[in-house]
Amino acid sequence: MVHEIELPTETPIDPQPAASLGTILIIEDDPRMQKVLRRIFTEERYAAAVAGDGQTGLEMFRREHPVAVVLDLILPNISGRELCQTFKSLSAETPIVVLSAISEVADKVLLLELGADDYVTKPFSPRELTARVQAAIRRQRKPATQTLFRFADCEIDFRKMTVRRGGNPVVLTAHEFKLLKFFTENAERVLTRDVLLNEVWGYNFYPTTRTVDNQILKLRQKLEPDPASPKHLLTIYGAGYKFVP
Repeated sequence: MVHEIELPTETPIDPQPAASLGTILIIEDDPRMQKVLRRIFTEERYAAAVAGDGQTGLEMFRREHPVAVVLDLILPNISGRELCQTFKSLSAETPIVVLSAISEVADKVLLLELGADDYVTKPFSPRELTARVQAAIRRQRKPATQTLFRFADCEIDFRKMTVRRGGNPVVLTAHEFKLLKFFTENAERVLTRDVLLNEVWGYNFYPTTRTVDNQILKLRQKLEPDPASPKHLLTIYGAGYKFVP
């Protein structure tokens, strides 16, 4: 058994070490898990900011501007689901990795649609968790080709997360934005469902590729003139999908 080193509870934020890679905000109400997560990320040269409830987590998010958030779902004051949505409305580019004992597929899909970048189920491997957090950070740091994108009668502002079609606003979920952005960055390229799951959902394994099909169906309903005969989000039978501006 690994014995944890007791850390002072009155200092929720570790001082940033030399050459720190930035601050990871950990929102977790279990003190023992807090210490484990703090140690995992400080060993990877991150500073760790730890919050034990949702309200404190929200305040620290606004104050610390973390490079990523590791978020439990079941929290006092404000739930993890609500925090996830709030964080993405405040800073859409900040990666959020949900860490929870809840493993139901419906919960994973809901969190991804609310904007979570990945979902790790407890119990977890420290190596897997750090790899997923670092992969989410890398994806967000990829240089954007452009902020404003237009095709047909659609205008998308990825920085403001707004869409207009024919001059009228269209409401997309945070995850629909992520999927659309990946399509626009890879226009005319045939993308398999596995590529979309890895690059957009952040999953090396996902219970069903129907998740991709359902998200694309929703995008077609919102952006295509005739969703039944799409001109831009095309199905390439036997291969995947292709976006044609």
